[in-house]
Amino acid sequence: MCWFKITPLKLLFTTMQSYQLFITLSKTLGIQIGRLGLFAFPKGKYVYSGSAKKNMEKRIARHLKKKKSLHWHIDYLLANDGAKVVKVVKSKLVECDLNVAARGKAVVRGFGSSDCKEGCKSHLKFLG
Repeated sequence: MCWFKITPLKLLFTTMQSYQLFITLSKTLGIQIGRLGLFAFPKGKYVYSGSAKKNMEKRIARHLKKKKSLHWHIDYLLANDGAKVVKVVKSKLVECDLNVAARGKAVVRGFGSSDCKEGCKSHLKFLG
C-alpha cells in the first residue's frame, strides 16, 4: 500500500505556467488573424488559454497593451478597440488542460493552437 499521493508528471515541480484571458467584445468584429485568415468574431464573452514557460508577467502585460507588434493570434484580436480583457487567471495546469476545462465553442479553428500537441481545435473559446 502506498502511503503518499502520486502527482501527475505534468504538475510535478511546476510553477504557474499557463493563463487564461477573459475577453469581452463590445461588437462583432471582422479581423484578419495573420496567415490564419479573415474571421468574424461575434459580440460577447471569450476565454483564451495561453502559456509562458518564463516571464509570464511580461507576456500577460504585453497582451494587455493595445499598441504592439502583432505576433501571436491573440494579438490581432486584442489590438481592436472593441476587445477588452476583463480578467486574467494564472494556472499550474498545462495550457491544453486549461483549455479543455473551459466551456465554450471554438470560433476559429487553429487560433492559438497551431503548436498544440493535444489536438485542441482552438485555444480561444466563445462563451456567449
